[in-house]
This record gives sequence, C-alpha cells and structure tokens, in this order.
Amino acid sequence: MLLVPLFWGGSFATAKHVVTEIPPLVAATIRFGMAGIILALIVTIQAEWNRGALKVRWKGLLFVSFTGIFGYNALFFAGLHDTSVINGSLIIATMPVFTALGSVLFLKESWSGRTGIGLLLTSIGVLIVITEGSLDALLSLSLNIGDLMFVAALICGVLYGLAGKAVMKEVSPLFTTALTTLFGSIFLAISSSFEGGWERVPQMSWQGWQEMLYMVVCGTLVGYIIFNKGVEQIGAMKASMYLNLVPIVATLASVALYGSTVSWQQLLGMTIVLSGLYIAMFGNQK
Repeated sequence: MLLVPLFWGGSFATAKHVVTEIPPLVAATIRFGMAGIILALIVTIQAEWNRGALKVRWKGLLFVSFTGIFGYNALFFAGLHDTSVINGSLIIATMPVFTALGSVLFLKESWSGRTGIGLLLTSIGVLIVITEGSLDALLSLSLNIGDLMFVAALICGVLYGLAGKAVMKEVSPLFTTALTTLFGSIFLAISSSFEGGWERVPQMSWQGWQEMLYMVVCGTLVGYIIFNKGVEQIGAMKASMYLNLVPIVATLASVALYGSTVSWQQLLGMTIVLSGLYIAMFGNQK
C-alpha cells in the first residue's frame, strides 16, 4: 500500500503539466482509456474473465466506475477552475476520515484507539503540509461553487472505497480494476466530447507523453490494482489512511521534478503524517 501514494502523488505532480497542454477531461480519458485496454489484454492473457461475476456484479462495477473513475476525476479537475488548490486539497484530505466512519458504520470494520489516534495525527499532518502551517491560510478560506464540486468529488471517492470492497467479493482485484477502468474511461470520453480539445493531443510535447505514460503505468495500472488489493485485504478504512501520504509525495515530486521548495512546516507535517500512519498500522505489533 505504500506504493499507492508514491504513484498517485507522482501522478498528481505530472498531471499539473499535462493539463497545460491538453484539457483535463481529455487527459483523464487518455490515461484511463490506455490503462483499461492494457488491463483488458492482461486479463485476457491470464484468462481471468469472470463472466459469472460480471453478470451478478455488473451494477456494482458500473457504480464503482462512475464514482471512483469518472465522478472523482471529472469533479476534481472541474473544481480546480473555480477554487484554490488549498481549498480543494483540504476537502479531499478528509477522505480517510469519512471512509473510516463509513467502514465502521456500514462495513462493520473494527475500530481501535490506535486507529483513532493515527487517523487524527495523519489528518493534522496533512493539514500542515497543505497550508504550510499558516493559520492565515485557514482563516482566509471561502467557499464557492468549486468547493462544492470538491465535496462531490470527496463523496465519490468515499463511495468508491466503501463500495469497492463489496464489489470485489469473489472477484480478483485485477479483473475489477480492468472493468472499472474501461467503464470509467467511457464515461470520461463522453464528457470530454462536450469539453473539446482533442485536436490539441497531436501537438503534445515529448515531456507530456512521458508524463502521460507514467500516469498510465504507475498511477493507474499499478496504483489502482494495489489499492483494490489493499481494500480487499486490510479493509477500506486502513487502506484509505495511506492516501494521507499522497500530498507528501506530490510535494516531494514537485521539488524533484519542477524545482519547488519545501518549508520546515511542511517537513513537520510530513513527520506527523508518518508517525500517525505508523501508530495506526504497526503500533500494536510486537
């Protein structure tokens, strides 16, 4: 699961450049469309097509595709047009909290004091990383239509995490990821036709295609398979806590790739996130 924030955080950093060359929904369609085709080929080669499960769980698979692939990505990028990155990041950062609550209430996952402490620490750490420890940044926040879109994206992300575990019963994570990625890319392609901008794809730079390849292979092929496997094995609540590492990786990737700087407040926040994650995941091990 530690690889998930590594790949998703890196994808967030690379996507920042890709969407300067092509529209967001076009970029998302290419990303998930290419990944879906590759996953479908892998499933075919490994003979993992489970038609029986597809007949039984096709509604659940469509729901997960619509919320986790299409809904989350479309609303996330649309929200960035009308609000700040800080506002959006703070809203999305609450995802592990709501996923944890939903897991306890609806999936009957166990709750412990260590989990609660770890969740609290990671949330505080992410808050410090995003705002760079600035109280003024928090006090100056104002809500607008973009924030509502991020709230909707948050809901989609939570539903994806909670519904994913139920959908994957008796179905392999590879099979689930292949179908949800394919279905999600179809939804994205339909929405991108209204956004336009496909004529800009042939003019993409070599750097843009390299970044797209990273998002396809690492951010989607590997990242989503591991996340789905994690939800299956350790539950939606604990799997979602690893997502608190995404802002950290995205920040460090921006430093390494684009020359951004990191403040001591952000380093403090990163330390708190790692400490909270360790307490929640490994603190009770001897």
